[in-house]
Amino acid sequence: MSCFVVLKSASMRIDEIYQYTLRHWGEKQAECYIDGLFKHFKKIALGTVLMMPVPAQFGIKGVVSKYNKHYVYSKILSTGDVGIVAVLHEKMHQIECFRDDFYLGN
Repeated sequence: MSCFVVLKSASMRIDEIYQYTLRHWGEKQAECYIDGLFKHFKKIALGTVLMMPVPAQFGIKGVVSKYNKHYVYSKILSTGDVGIVAVLHEKMHQIECFRDDFYLGN
């Protein structure tokens, strides 16, 4: 598997991450961080990054990986592509932020 799709929910978070990084560390760092994030997405699709199943108590079928200070949640879509569902900072309450996205397949 080598294709990934950034779902709407994750896309909004990526925009927020870019804006936050831009405000605090400048354009060069913001672009570098987002570029690295997308390289991480590609590694998820290729299966070359460490991933863990989403904990069973969440009742969601998917995997989670870590990129710097962010957790990246993904799942296999009906097309066979990897869907990037959520990108959450490590301080965020994980399950409340992405449960609906897994079920709705945004």
